[in-house]
Amino acid sequence: MKLVRFGAAGAEKPGLIDADGKVRDLSGVVPDIAGDVLGREGLKRLAAIDPKSLPLAPEGSRFGACVGRVGNFIAVGLNYADHAAESGMAVPSEPVLFNKAPSCIVGPDDTILIPRGSEKTDWEVELAVVIGEHASYVSEADALNYVAGYCVCNDISERAYQIERGGQWTKGKGCPTFGPIGPWLVTTDEVDTADLAMTLSVNGELVQNGSSSTMVFKVPFLVHYISQFMALEPGDVITTGTPPGVGMGMKPPRYLKPGDRMEVSIAGLGVQRQVVAAG
Repeated sequence: MKLVRFGAAGAEKPGLIDADGKVRDLSGVVPDIAGDVLGREGLKRLAAIDPKSLPLAPEGSRFGACVGRVGNFIAVGLNYADHAAESGMAVPSEPVLFNKAPSCIVGPDDTILIPRGSEKTDWEVELAVVIGEHASYVSEADALNYVAGYCVCNDISERAYQIERGGQWTKGKGCPTFGPIGPWLVTTDEVDTADLAMTLSVNGELVQNGSSSTMVFKVPFLVHYISQFMALEPGDVITTGTPPGVGMGMKPPRYLKPGDRMEVSIAGLGVQRQVVAAG
């Protein structure tokens, strides 16, 4: 299934994409694409519905973030061997973890705001994992049983805040609008994460053109690993790192400016299209 949230910001309704690519309204069935709806039983209930029995969403409705009420928004750094190389950093022996503020989450096509005073706002196409079941101390072999599905994330990053201001990376990762996710959440039965094409263009120029195949720590290991340090809950999001081609790695470095347009895609998971504006 492809699950969505549609409508005005702050008033999104749950929906799903039917076989014709139309958005069907699930609000008469579930209150949101969030919480227990993302568990095995909740998804089984949605899968049993005939999409044609659901009303169509209004044509041209905005897509919101594909998951509601996200509690933890966890990111993995330097998780692609080729991206670590372009950053001039060694591949870590264990996953590098940091938090993105849940308040930075926006819809896939919402405007990206450059923070006040920022000169180094960057892009990162990433595969995001959405948790479906309470997960604590799970084994790697069992980890995918705790995953509801996958989506596209653009891990927007302010590099000066992240690297030059001291402390942890979190400073440069959670500014408003720095976490567009969606357009839809694709359930695990429809996705093989081994070799997904991942691209990001800025103003029509392809800058990132990679694959999930170069991911150092794979999805099952990441869910297992993170669950050793915290309890993951339904609706939590893990964004798993980016392939090469970020602005910081260019020579000379290149960063986003107002008026720039991004197109962000992962095979089978949809496309995001964002305009950049001053915050």
